[in-house]
Amino acid sequence: MGIVGTVRETGLDEPDQPAMYVPVSQITDGMTALQNRVVPLSWFVRTAAQPFALSTALQKELLAASGGLPVAHIRSMDQIVVESTARANFNMTLLTIFAAIALLLAAIGIYGLMAYSVQQRTQEIGIRMALGASSENVRKMIVVQGMIFALIGVIIGAAGSLALTRSMSSLLYGVKAWDPVVLISAAVLLSAIALLATYIPARRASRVDPIVSLRYE
Repeated sequence: MGIVGTVRETGLDEPDQPAMYVPVSQITDGMTALQNRVVPLSWFVRTAAQPFALSTALQKELLAASGGLPVAHIRSMDQIVVESTARANFNMTLLTIFAAIALLLAAIGIYGLMAYSVQQRTQEIGIRMALGASSENVRKMIVVQGMIFALIGVIIGAAGSLALTRSMSSLLYGVKAWDPVVLISAAVLLSAIALLATYIPARRASRVDPIVSLRYE
């Protein structure tokens, strides 16, 4: 009798359950009848070479060791892991696609809002420049005003993501739902995209001709 390490037999995202391993030679007909089902035998073979390179030789040895029982469904451990995490990987791929679309829409929304704001303030910008404001001052003013709202949105989004981390825990394995590095990286990325979406209209506004802008209606 011995003790083995923790094994997740039902899935990587499922909690480990107490289990007992019984040698094949000690399984009796009574134990099989007690379980009321046919228990398939699973053999795990560790090789130094490619797993499927020894497939034929392993089948011969297993046939001899099991008394002629057929060998089927030969898989590598990598295939087992992929099959076990296929659903979680699919869900995470969908979430990644949705997140990318949301990021793109957010960037377009920020750009559209700032471009519209600059257009509505054309006369104001022209007056500021006619009174001595430089292009750099105008550009800085618009960027700062736009980034204030963007940073407020980033803070609200970060707080919302922290509140929803529990619902994401079931889709993750070996990774914490709340990771400071990931959270900070996402905030920096969103801020950079917001800065770019704000800077383009600000640069366009800084090139406004004061005479033309004062005539704008």
